[in-house]
Amino acid sequence: MTKDTKTSFDSLAEANRDRAKFSGHGKALGAAGVKEHSYDPDNSTYLRKPGESLAITPGEDGFKYILVGAAWENIATKKSGLFSKAAKKALKIGVDLDVGCLYELQDGTRGAVQAFGEKFGDFEQPPYMALSGDERTGEAKGYDEYVQINGAHWDKIKRVLVYFYIYSGVPNWAEINPKIILDVPGEEDLVVALASHNDALAVCAVGGLENVRNGIKLTNYTEYFPGHAEMDRAFGFGLEWADGKKKG
Repeated sequence: MTKDTKTSFDSLAEANRDRAKFSGHGKALGAAGVKEHSYDPDNSTYLRKPGESLAITPGEDGFKYILVGAAWENIATKKSGLFSKAAKKALKIGVDLDVGCLYELQDGTRGAVQAFGEKFGDFEQPPYMALSGDERTGEAKGYDEYVQINGAHWDKIKRVLVYFYIYSGVPNWAEINPKIILDVPGEEDLVVALASHNDALAVCAVGGLENVRNGIKLTNYTEYFPGHAEMDRAFGFGLEWADGKKKG
């Protein structure tokens, strides 16, 4: 295959990029302040199977904040050399992975928070959640990206679908090893890891947060789609998607 030959995945990903801008109302009013967050993999609870869920009950004062961190690997260690099994080298995978979410508020308002269309959300005003930024290397300290939800307004939020999207680069979900981490003050971190991998599709609905009696129900979805619109239809958000690409 020559460099000019496009694979079916390349064509699919390009078509999805051309329509991946959410054409909703309102403006991107600014991302949440960038903070350093991290989690301890050995002291976290994992949701590894589709349909598996856990709930967090709010305290008397509710939730101070709800942080959905995203982490992935963009450096792979591979064996090198013909004679030494121990010889290894670090290779940069070169995948631009994005995290985003679709949301529905209690009043029926629905929308998207994502890098596409610079829909970074707003922490203090509806939709009461904001994306930290657009990290394109997978090498950031702590979480690569995160969506911070205003816990004081969690009662106004009905559900949030968190997804990953491979914007560019050769897909290898197992090697990238993406995961989302639900970080709530005073609670053990909950980690949603991908239960399966489909390298033919660029979008993965990783997990969902539901408001259940003002608590948080986190569910592992691990469901793959050819594009944002197909994922949207599967989960019933009913958004309109228009042409758009990331800047830079």
